[in-house]
Amino acid sequence: MGKILLFSVIFMAIAVLLLALKLLIKGDSRGPMTHIGASKAMHQRGIHCVESMDAMERREYAQRHPRKDKNTDKSQDSPQDK
Repeated sequence: MGKILLFSVIFMAIAVLLLALKLLIKGDSRGPMTHIGASKAMHQRGIHCVESMDAMERREYAQRHPRKDKNTDKSQDSPQDK
């Protein structure tokens, strides 16, 4: 059992070193871009990331339903003032 554990640890260490070496040689320390927003094919289909879609829907909602200013008249006595 000790030999299997040692082999597994060595194998994992080699894998991690090779991944680190790939990042060092490539020069991009951020790694690959995996967001939907970076994909040209998704843009062609009109699909965006969730954050972008949420922001667009919030803007559209705000345009359709403008906020009404709340009346903040402080001249009225509140129960806490007494």
